[in-house]
Amino acid sequence: MQKIMFYCQHILGMGHLIRSMEIVRGLTADFEVCFINGGEVVQGFQAPPGVQVINLPAIKTDTEFRALIPVNSTLTIEETQDIRRQKLLDILHSFRPDVLVIELFPFGRRRFSFELIPLIEAAKAQNAKVVSSLRDIVVTKKDQARHEAKIVRLINQYFDQLLIHGDPELHPLEDSFSRVDDLNCDVRYTGYVVQQHENNQHTIADAIALGKKEPLILVSIGGGRFGHELLDCVIQAAAILESKIPHRIQIFTGPFMPDDKFWALKNAAKDCRNLYIRRYTPTLLSYMQRAELSISMSGYNTTMNILTTGVRALMLPFTGNDDQEQTMRVERLSQLGKVRRIQPEDLQPERFAAAVTEHLQHTPSQIEFDLNGVTKTVQSIKALLEGKLDAGSLSKRRTTASRAA
Repeated sequence: MQKIMFYCQHILGMGHLIRSMEIVRGLTADFEVCFINGGEVVQGFQAPPGVQVINLPAIKTDTEFRALIPVNSTLTIEETQDIRRQKLLDILHSFRPDVLVIELFPFGRRRFSFELIPLIEAAKAQNAKVVSSLRDIVVTKKDQARHEAKIVRLINQYFDQLLIHGDPELHPLEDSFSRVDDLNCDVRYTGYVVQQHENNQHTIADAIALGKKEPLILVSIGGGRFGHELLDCVIQAAAILESKIPHRIQIFTGPFMPDDKFWALKNAAKDCRNLYIRRYTPTLLSYMQRAELSISMSGYNTTMNILTTGVRALMLPFTGNDDQEQTMRVERLSQLGKVRRIQPEDLQPERFAAAVTEHLQHTPSQIEFDLNGVTKTVQSIKALLEGKLDAGSLSKRRTTASRAA
C-alpha cells in the first residue's frame, strides 16, 4: 500500500485540523497515512482507525498574531523549532511516503518555513510527490503583490499539485489570490470537504442532550480563542428569549477558551434556565442537524456543517488581524439567502433576541454546492501518482486552450 505523510499546523482555531482529518479519513481506504499535528492536542478529538498520528511539540500564536509561542513553556521557541525540524526529517526518512501533503503552505504558514522547506527538499530527494491542501479562501496581505510572488515561486519550485477545497461557483480562488494562472503544477478544485454524520463520536453527555425534546438553538465559536463577544451577547439575550420561545440554547465555547473566560461565562449564565454551556463536543454536526438555528462564527468547517444540514444560521465573521476570509464567506452566503450575517451593532441583547426570533421564521435558500471534497481529493492524489492527470486540472486546461489558440 502506498504511503501519505500529511502535515497540519493549526495555531489559532480547530478548522485546519478538522478539515485535514476528514481528508485523511477518506485517504485511509487507499493509503497508509501518517498524520503530523503541529498544534495543540484537542482532548476528545480522535483520528480515524489505522492512522498513525504524531504530535510535534506544539506551537500556537499570540492573540495579536505577531509571535509564535511554544505550548510547552519550559522550551524556548528556538528549541522547539529545532526539535520539530529534526523530528519531521526523522519521520520522513523512516516512513518514506510516496506523497507529502502540506496543509495551507505556502499560501499561509510561511513562518514555519524553518521546518517545511527542509522537509519538502528531503521529500523531493526521496522522489515523493508534494501536494498543497488549500481551503477555498486564503488570507490576503497588505503587500499583496509581494505575498503572491512568494507563493508562486514556492509552488513552482516545490509542489506537484495544488488541491483547492472549494467550489469555484461559490468562491473561485482568484477572489483572494490573483495569480492562479502563473502556477505551473497540477491545480484543481476538489469541492468542499465536509464532515460525515457516521463519523460522529457521541459521548453520554451528547446522547442525553440530543435526546431532549425542546427545540434547539446551537451556539459555537470554533476553537474558542475568539468570538467571546458573541457568547456574552447570547447569554444576555437568553433571559429575553426565555419568555418568548420554547427553545433550549446549547453553547460550545471551544477547547481553547481560557479558563477564566469559560468560568465567567458559566457564572453569568447560572440563572438562565434555557441555556447550557460546555467546552467541546466531537459531534457538533449532530447538534447542527438537530438544531432549528445555528449561531456561530463563519469559519470553513462550521459553514460546511451549515450547508450540509441546511440549518438556519446567524453568522459573525472573525475580522482579527485584518483577515477577510470569514467576511467574504458569510457575505456571499448572505447574498444567496443561505445565512444572515451578524453585524457588530447587532450584539446588543434586545436587538439580538429580536434577530433570533425573526430568523427562526426564515427558510434558507436551496442552492447546492459541490460537497465532494474528500472523494475528489483522494481521486486527485491517486491520479497524480499514476500520472493520469486529465482536463480536470486548471493548468491542463490552460495548456490545452493555449495550444488551440
